[in-house]
Amino acid sequence: MHDNQPQTITPDALPEVITRYLMAHHAHDTPTAVTAFTGDAMVIDDGGTYEGTAAIEGWLDRAATEFTYTIRLTDAQQTDTTHYLATHHLEGNFPGGTIDLRYQFTLRDDLIERLVIEP
Repeated sequence: MHDNQPQTITPDALPEVITRYLMAHHAHDTPTAVTAFTGDAMVIDDGGTYEGTAAIEGWLDRAATEFTYTIRLTDAQQTDTTHYLATHHLEGNFPGGTIDLRYQFTLRDDLIERLVIEP
């Protein structure tokens, strides 16, 4: 891994904490999903910024109930030991019906310090 060029990896090569977060998020298991984040973590999603455990918990709860959708991991990349990208394909009853979202993870001490979700 050099030049900070993302390398494609298999989804099962993603760090455990990212897999734990994604599986819990897909299962709408907010308590488990929150354990994947640092106490001072930041999530940026859909124009909103959520800082700290309580704000992230609220964001996860809202995301779990706002729409019904299926989500499938379609691509995983690693830039370096702390930066990962997981691309998901969503289909559901949200505006537009389908979208591909890039989940950009920054890790610190084996936890998620920052997550940016964008198309």
